[in-house]
Amino acid sequence: MSSTLSPVVPASAALPLLVVAGALVRGESAEARLLLQQRPLGKHHGGLWEFPGGKVEPGETPAEALVRELAEELGIAVDPADCVPLTFAVRSAHEGLAAGRDLVLLLYRCAAWQGTPVAEPGAALQWVDGAGLRALAVEATMPPLDIALCITAQKLLEA
Repeated sequence: MSSTLSPVVPASAALPLLVVAGALVRGESAEARLLLQQRPLGKHHGGLWEFPGGKVEPGETPAEALVRELAEELGIAVDPADCVPLTFAVRSAHEGLAAGRDLVLLLYRCAAWQGTPVAEPGAALQWVDGAGLRALAVEATMPPLDIALCITAQKLLEA
């Protein structure tokens, strides 16, 4: 009889919650700006600035989810081929998430889209340069995982 080692995963273990976000880039070099949105006050993290995006639904790839979320939240059309993986951040379920699951936030670079981004009701948008991004990347104005993504996003603006 052969024994095979396999990981033991408790039946109660939940898969991580996948969330996608877009670093929409306008302009190049010193003129480059990223789009941030301010969450409506009545929602979780209300009033904080973040990269636009949302949850990956069952059956969707992360790029498909981002395309859907950007259409729903900003009214723009993005080709999934124009969503280039940039970086990610993870928050452990042990850090106090209500759902009791790890959260993985995937950030994609999007430099091409059709339409003009428009904020959803109760939200706001702003295009920020590197200095503006650094100023917003603090707990008082941005959710923790978005702050973690800002380091890579700042490098994107400096490139």
